[in-house]
Amino acid sequence: MLYAVVDIETTGGYASANGITEISIQVHDGTAVVDTFETLINPLQDIPPYIEALTGISNEMVATAPTFEMVAERIYGMLHDKVFVAHNVNFDYSFIRHQLSGCGYDLQCRKLCTVRLSRKLLPGHRSYSLGKLCNALNIEIKQRHRAGGDAAATAILLGMLIAADQEGFIPHTLKKASKEQVLPPNLSKAQIDRIPAGAGVYYFKDSKGKVIYVGKAKNLRKRVCSHFTGNNTGRQRQNFLKDIHTIDFELCGTELMAFILEAAEIKRLWPENNRAMKRYEHKYALYTFEDQKGYIRFGIDKAKKNLTALYSFNTLLEGHNLLRLLIKSHLLCEKLCCIQRVAAACTAHAQGNCTGACIGKESAAAYNVRVKYAIEELRSMLPSFALIDTGRHDDEQSCLLVEQGRFYGMGYISHHADIAEPEALKSVLSPYPSNDYILNLIVSYAAQHPHKKLALKGSHIIAEAV
Repeated sequence: MLYAVVDIETTGGYASANGITEISIQVHDGTAVVDTFETLINPLQDIPPYIEALTGISNEMVATAPTFEMVAERIYGMLHDKVFVAHNVNFDYSFIRHQLSGCGYDLQCRKLCTVRLSRKLLPGHRSYSLGKLCNALNIEIKQRHRAGGDAAATAILLGMLIAADQEGFIPHTLKKASKEQVLPPNLSKAQIDRIPAGAGVYYFKDSKGKVIYVGKAKNLRKRVCSHFTGNNTGRQRQNFLKDIHTIDFELCGTELMAFILEAAEIKRLWPENNRAMKRYEHKYALYTFEDQKGYIRFGIDKAKKNLTALYSFNTLLEGHNLLRLLIKSHLLCEKLCCIQRVAAACTAHAQGNCTGACIGKESAAAYNVRVKYAIEELRSMLPSFALIDTGRHDDEQSCLLVEQGRFYGMGYISHHADIAEPEALKSVLSPYPSNDYILNLIVSYAAQHPHKKLALKGSHIIAEAV
């Protein structure tokens, strides 16, 4: 078996927008280096000053060097039939594969990461960065942060790892069924092995235990592993994979519960790599307030976290349409409902559909009676029900509770639990924040699975499915 030990220097940290400035390939037969290739490369873009300070490679040095396209055939020939080896292999591999693809070559290699191998075969070191690990192992790096020096040191490290592999870990890693070569450099396979195949929520954490990403899955293990496949060369993905050190998870009885828990956890933890759900909020809501003359008034405004809304909407038009229905049904004043904003009496009064509250003709006490009936009608339109579904194991069932159009919470109950009264049920459920996204998920699921839905009427749950 031949190994191609590779090190590159680049203009930046991710392949899709940066170039290679230097490459060194050391072909290793498991005992010694048998062939080498090394060259500076003109990246066809400026080298940032901080990169020049780190590597010592300047724009002047690469000005007369070959472009990657000029040496692509040689590089592909040295790599394509060998095991690709590097310290943090996915970084070097992503750059070289991206550059080769642009030149018409499709690189498909088995990979070995000397960071991962060192953690497994040479445990106990405080750091597994190339410089600190080589210093601890008395491996001299003649030119640190230059491709030739780092590749030569990595080749020596590979020889030590092969010699230390008494249990055949390296051959096992190279098997197609093994996940070792696709995992991030700082994540152990033991972390993957402990993840179950059920529905739930998973948490990627960095070296300090901070959650950097929250996800949900119908099959936790399959979904987690899917993060590490593919060859996305963007900065976000490369930094994301590098930062994953540990994985935690929480099993859920159903995929719906995993959806809800994920949404709640993203809002609670605000992980840096979650974006889409951070931005979700319902946009408008219906509120009531009492003006200086004592009239209870309706108003539609942008949703506010510190105010309790009667109803929420995704669009302003949706809110106005509902409010107009209430106005028509209960003879309310368009002006006092903030539909009409003129100083004079509302249009409905002129048409005989308003009893004069807008001009003081009807007292606040009389008008407010009809407003309260409108509020009660609105509340009766809001759904109240429980969803009973499978639990995390056979000895329990899951339960989600919606009360007057708001998601109260969820949890797990015994098959023999008395769920006739909502208050008793609420005492064993965990409350969760409610928003339109979560409520729409639950209502949609209930519509698709009506046999799992139990209606709430007043202070009782009706056992028959609705």
